[in-house]
Amino acid sequence: MRQGALRRSASAVMIASVLSALGACSSGPNPKPGLVPVAPVVELGQAGFSPQLPSTYVLRPADVISVSVFREEGLTLSSVPVSASGEISFPLVGPMQVAGLTADQLETRLEDQLNARFLRNPDVTVNILEYSSHRVTVEGSVTNPGLFSFLPGTRLSGGIALANGVSRAGDEENVAIFRDTAEGVTVAKFDYQSVQDGTAMDPVLQPGDRVVVGLDNLAQLWEDVLQTLPTFGFFYRLVDSN
Repeated sequence: MRQGALRRSASAVMIASVLSALGACSSGPNPKPGLVPVAPVVELGQAGFSPQLPSTYVLRPADVISVSVFREEGLTLSSVPVSASGEISFPLVGPMQVAGLTADQLETRLEDQLNARFLRNPDVTVNILEYSSHRVTVEGSVTNPGLFSFLPGTRLSGGIALANGVSRAGDEENVAIFRDTAEGVTVAKFDYQSVQDGTAMDPVLQPGDRVVVGLDNLAQLWEDVLQTLPTFGFFYRLVDSN
């Protein structure tokens, strides 16, 4: 009887230990109270990588807008995409460059051109219907990798959420963001666990970003490069070694 009781006691202790371990593994982030780090470290090459939400939005190719002129139904465009060259065609005005302008700036530009030749004090309204230029690729150790549309101001955490989060065996400490710039391709490495804990900045994504969770999912060249980088958003520029 005593041996049976000991065996049952040992089994209970083992089950409790296993459940405790599982609970530790499945526990979520442990956010720390206080201000979250937001300032890029300039000496580590983060000057072009901002954690701040954009205060204004400028139009980009593939975005879809509507344009209306008060009391001028013939000059209303209910839905017009911005072309790959950044242009739209507007009645009476013709082709015009709009990429790089805010909605307010486009309204003013259209009002000036219409007022100069066709209408007296036109009242133009521009609305952004679709942020179609905003696409991010999320791949690697995530539940549902793919290409996703996102709203301006979406952060790294939001991008990973679009892919239904990091997979159970995913390496949260090694997340890479690839970005195309005028100077070439840049890559940053982030500790996503620290982002969730509130001890590292949660960077704002840009259109065309590629997010890769886990270094095992990268080509050997990039894996070697990222292994040498600190885990807090240091950007590396891919340059021609020749």
